[in-house]
Amino acid sequence: MTELPEPPTAEEARAELEELTVAPEDDAPGYSRTKFPHWIIEHGTCDTREVVLQRDGTDVTQDDQCRAVTGHWVSPYDGVPVDAAGQLDIDHVVPLEEAWRSGAAAWTTEGRKAFANDLVHSQLIAVSARSNRSKADKDPAHWQPPLAGYRCIYGRAWISVKHVYDLAVDPAKRSALESMLDTCA
Repeated sequence: MTELPEPPTAEEARAELEELTVAPEDDAPGYSRTKFPHWIIEHGTCDTREVVLQRDGTDVTQDDQCRAVTGHWVSPYDGVPVDAAGQLDIDHVVPLEEAWRSGAAAWTTEGRKAFANDLVHSQLIAVSARSNRSKADKDPAHWQPPLAGYRCIYGRAWISVKHVYDLAVDPAKRSALESMLDTCA
């Protein structure tokens, strides 16, 4: 459905999940989205959001400021077809606040900026605004994509991002992620 950087296979994700630190979630005070500078300029006038819109859509055309003016997208979370970029959000698969509570509070601003704009790993994806707002900062124990067929990919992506950034999971998240991996064929 998208050209999201391919997360590891289910088998690899299971091994990565085993390596994650399991710990109670830290209620680290001080979270703010502004502590994760996002939508930075990637090249020319294209910021991270516009790069993801181009990557995840088909027939996308951009104006001279790199804004997507036409295109077609299918939100992998809920299967909703979208023909206007303004109806899409770019989701952080592992939400910023979740990252903050599971280790990013101790990172530098540069580290949080790299996380919030990560185009290399399975962290950013264009989804319907409705599905992203339904998800908000929830983790897999509290939210999973409504489109059941995407849960395997989502779980693999979530685990991969947590693994790459050495972020902890609590027992409920771990259990939910194991169940999501069980949906993989």
